Amino acid sequence: KKMKHVAALDQGTSSTRFMVFDTEGRVVAMAQKEHTQYHPRPGWVEHDLEEVWAACEWCVEEALRGRALEIGALGVTNQRETLCAFDAAGRPLRR
Repeated sequence: KKMKHVAALDQGTSSTRFMVFDTEGRVVAMAQKEHTQYHPRPGWVEHDLEEVWAACEWCVEEALRGRALEIGALGVTNQRETLCAFDAAGRPLRR
């Protein structure tokens, strides 16, 4: 069976984006949402992990809203040098 679409979830420094492509590489759906950047010290950038997760959910839902797309693969990209620390209950330890 031939794959109909591939999707990409890109969680970048200033926003999250979800895109769906057809087999010719054309974008058939896309949603993007910016998130807040916090600068607790010079040269540092922090993000609220719950806000980032909510942006991921929103982008996927928004891009797929009203569309019946068959997605056969998903690629996920993230920021370089990123660390996310969680407690035993799965809650972020920092913003």
